[in-house]
Amino acid sequence: MKKRIGLLVFGTFAMFSLFACGGGENKDNQPQEETVTKSELLTKAQTMFAVLPTSIDNPDNPVTPEKVALGKKLYYDTRLSKEGKNSCNSCHNLQTYGVDNLPFSPGDKGEFGGRNSPTVLNAAFHFVQFWDGRAKDVEEQAAGPIVNPVEMAMPSAGFLEKRLNGIAEYKSEFKSVFPDAKKITISDVAKAIGAFERTLITPSRFDDYLAGKVEALNDQEKEGLKKFMDNGCRTCHAGAQLGGNMFQKFGVHKPYWEATGSKKKDEGKFEVTAVESDKYFFKVPGLRNIEKTWPYFHDGSVEKLEEAVAIMADVQLNKKLSEGDVNDIVAFLKTLTGEVPKSALN
Repeated sequence: MKKRIGLLVFGTFAMFSLFACGGGENKDNQPQEETVTKSELLTKAQTMFAVLPTSIDNPDNPVTPEKVALGKKLYYDTRLSKEGKNSCNSCHNLQTYGVDNLPFSPGDKGEFGGRNSPTVLNAAFHFVQFWDGRAKDVEEQAAGPIVNPVEMAMPSAGFLEKRLNGIAEYKSEFKSVFPDAKKITISDVAKAIGAFERTLITPSRFDDYLAGKVEALNDQEKEGLKKFMDNGCRTCHAGAQLGGNMFQKFGVHKPYWEATGSKKKDEGKFEVTAVESDKYFFKVPGLRNIEKTWPYFHDGSVEKLEEAVAIMADVQLNKKLSEGDVNDIVAFLKTLTGEVPKSALN
């Protein structure tokens, strides 16, 4: 749902590597240098990244078709907000890749939150939720915005529960999905929404490439992948999600706000833990569908993906990328764009 924590758009860049080249020709009369390089590129990529899994279950909240259907209904229902003006989909619009493409999202009362709303697509794979990681999973995350005074603005969990228990269709549907429950609770609401969000998985051309279909990426995209790895982007953006599995300081080599023009110096995880060493640490975002989920960073301060890439190289790596390098990396990042499951759309 809407609470803005899930992601800083890139993590640190920090490692360098070179690709060996061979000589001669292969049996198809193609230069061996090209063939070996492509093979090595794929092999290296396979050691750093992974094909997107087709499912992600939670032992404490088994995903069933009935629970997913209930969660989908709740996800789109504005009755989960006090004045009935907002649903989960308001800030995490599945028609626009799980975001609203605004720096900050308006809540039920028209007030704006203080962090950018991250995408819900593939979010269940992340090791924690929210930009500051204060929720352990999508189930815990789902309950937060409902009772947040700026977001969906329900006065209390009890207020929501009383409303939903007064809706005959929900009483019947919840009883079917949670037969042991005596009444509808916010915990079960969150479990249903969480189950639905666990189905929001978007494989892309990059998965085809990792699975061995070398032609799934064109030459520029492969060059962008090489530069992405060589420049160290993969240090934080690795695995199946290309991120979403660690915290990282935003602004390793210089204050991030000097590069982004941010109006507020958000202290990130520190605002939750009050631990000095957590200042300016945010959850590293996964890069799946990053082409579509602008504006970027925790405060939505940057609209263009090219600018975001250049900023990350600057403040995280202390490196100025050329325009060509930026364009190649962006071309690769666009191969991470998948399709929103049609079954999830309203």
